[in-house]
Amino acid sequence: MAQLSIKQRQAGDVTVLDLSGKITIGEGSVQLREAVRGLLDDGKKKILLNLGDVNYVDSSGIGELVSSYTTTNNQGGQLKLLNLTKKIQDLLMITKLLTVFETHDHEETAVESFK
Repeated sequence: MAQLSIKQRQAGDVTVLDLSGKITIGEGSVQLREAVRGLLDDGKKKILLNLGDVNYVDSSGIGELVSSYTTTNNQGGQLKLLNLTKKIQDLLMITKLLTVFETHDHEETAVESFK
């Protein structure tokens, strides 16, 4: 059983990645990286990561979120976060990254926020 499962779906022109499990050093962060890079390679520049079912993120996972965000921006895209658990929110706050990411609690408003 993979630590992280990623399901891809479209909400209009926004690609939603529903993540569940753990984003940790090794497999989880690599899977996330490959999923985001794959979307960008396909010309999908509006990416919403739904973290509602992610129960654990380590420092490597946080690093991968930042790296995915940066890569997406550098390619003229937008990457936003949806449904942060309290744990992940606290982690992003401690690491001062909450200000870097645009985060949303509702998918509808998140999708609408992409321009």
